Amino acid sequence: MAGSASKVAFAPMDELLVYHNPSCSKSRGALDILGDRGVATDVVEYLEAPPDRAALERIVDAVPDPPAELVRKDKRFAELGLDAADYTDRESVIELLLEHPELMQRPVVFRGERAVIARPSDKVLELFD
Repeated sequence: MAGSASKVAFAPMDELLVYHNPSCSKSRGALDILGDRGVATDVVEYLEAPPDRAALERIVDAVPDPPAELVRKDKRFAELGLDAADYTDRESVIELLLEHPELMQRPVVFRGERAVIARPSDKVLELFD
């Protein structure tokens, strides 16, 4: 709706990198928000093409949240017998996600050197503040 106060203006040249899991509703929701606004995205399905150490270091360093927030403490985490207290610092989180990329919280969205974990999906809009 033109003129809506809730709309955020995006320049057409804005391009974002999205670490995406198509089975995740939050990840799909973030892509929908960006698509509805005509923002170009480069999508990495990280379960098909897991991030390497350099990419994970970039993610951990760019996301403003503590490193532990990048780890999903879900059913899979429990199945592996993991303890959240063991994955609070940068290096332990990177090592865990190298071994178990399915435990990476999603979606992670980059705009330049800034990134957010877009949970809820509309958190992606923080990249345009």
